[in-house]
Amino acid sequence: MSQNISSSEQNATGFRVSQPGLLTLIQDAGRFGHHRIGLTTGGPLDMQAYKWANRLLGNQPGCTALEISIGGLVLSAEVDSWIVLTGAEMPLKINGKEHDRWHAHEIKAGDQIEVGFSASGARAYLAVAGGFQVAHSFSSSATVTREGIGGLSGAKLQQGDFLSCAAMEPVSAMRLPEAFRPDYSDQITLRVITGYQQDAFSDYQKRLFFSSEYKVTDRADRMGYRLEGPEVKPAIDGILSEGICHGAIQVPADGQPIVLLNDRQTIGGYPKIGSMISLDTARMAQLLPGSRVSFEEITIDDAHNLHCLAHAHFERVQPENV
Repeated sequence: MSQNISSSEQNATGFRVSQPGLLTLIQDAGRFGHHRIGLTTGGPLDMQAYKWANRLLGNQPGCTALEISIGGLVLSAEVDSWIVLTGAEMPLKINGKEHDRWHAHEIKAGDQIEVGFSASGARAYLAVAGGFQVAHSFSSSATVTREGIGGLSGAKLQQGDFLSCAAMEPVSAMRLPEAFRPDYSDQITLRVITGYQQDAFSDYQKRLFFSSEYKVTDRADRMGYRLEGPEVKPAIDGILSEGICHGAIQVPADGQPIVLLNDRQTIGGYPKIGSMISLDTARMAQLLPGSRVSFEEITIDDAHNLHCLAHAHFERVQPENV
């Protein structure tokens, strides 16, 4: 536990962590340009929910926020500010009273903020006006616990941690209408671009993969989601280790696919049947163990179009003033 209050904290404003929840991480938009030294990207698993949390306060797009997995976070405010909670359906309470998510709320010093456990979805994002003030490590505040970098000490939040932020009014205080809030279904189809290693899989194996349903196992975390279903067997056991992109679908010797996410290793030697688009890795990261997924093959042109349409939709949707 981080119970000791440093001299620098005595005059700081921010939030004290009363309960850290199951897994709460400090995240900004991610750590880019460091794969060459083995550092992965990190950053929010659900980029859209993270971006909305900052946008509803008028923050800069890459401001540091909190990613809350499953729930259980309790903060004590030592600052006058504003907050927003987006993402999974985790109830938000301020001083014991439930408040709307996807909605900016004013906070006063002495208030207690509680984020309950999720009823649907797995990741929620808590943003504060102006963003949390966290020193950067390799150009980012994003926490990657496997590498022990980012955040306050390269680890998940602990009871007693202090999250510094300025006492300030938000640039804007907005709410996202319910019609535009995402639905975190537990049975989804995920879109995949096949890569050059698809040649290691026979036509039958590819048809099997794209026509089958897979279950999310309990081995699902920020590194990747291990799935369970019909075995897909490549014609080769392995490849020379090479760089791995976000969303890559590795198929190890047991034939059970692994979808690699933000905290993945930067190189690997399992054959890859393809890569999932980033819009859908975000949807997958909201799934709890036991959820069901299937896959659809698309072209790289389809992927570019979907990305552009999603960006245009985000810009076009106008939240309401609070």
